[in-house]
Amino acid sequence: MATEIRASGPGDRGAAEEDSVDLFEVWCRRLRDGDATALEAVFRALHASLIRFASRHLDSDDGEAASDVVQDAFVRVWEGRERLDPSRSLKAFLFQTVRNLALNRGRDSRNRAALLAEKYEAPVRGPAQPDDAYERASARVRVEGWIDALPDRQREALRLSRFEGLDHKEIAEVMGCSPRTVNNHLVKALRTLRDRAASGEAGEAT
Repeated sequence: MATEIRASGPGDRGAAEEDSVDLFEVWCRRLRDGDATALEAVFRALHASLIRFASRHLDSDDGEAASDVVQDAFVRVWEGRERLDPSRSLKAFLFQTVRNLALNRGRDSRNRAALLAEKYEAPVRGPAQPDDAYERASARVRVEGWIDALPDRQREALRLSRFEGLDHKEIAEVMGCSPRTVNNHLVKALRTLRDRAASGEAGEAT
């Protein structure tokens, strides 16, 4: 695909779609038929969520890197449009593609950093540690810290469910597990957050 996808400028097809229709399934069918306006519609619907999701899987807060990953994911969807299956969630497929691309990019970056460190005998910098997180009174900051401390799979399931709006089946496709396993991850994550909140309130009361 030669031109870059833009988030502006709505397509002129699909304006009459009913709210009850699964628009992602409609867009998937149109994509498979080579309709570029469907790709633009999906891009507008998911761009912000995918950028946030990509950023979580990259080693830095580089917004340009996250944007590149999302752009690459849409290019791959377009290039493989004839193989799309409308019976499967297009949303989940895009999140899964972004996840894999971001993880691969992060792995490549770590490998390059290690090679450079070895070459110049410089120490490899580790991930930035949260600073002043516990000195802030903001409940939002505390909850974010608790979420970050969850096991990887629980954290990913929780973010996809609560922040990105995916259902259990879609999360299962993204994470490569069963919906039952997704539910188990969410139950454990929410239980941990409730326990942390309860212990925090008890600490403040003493």
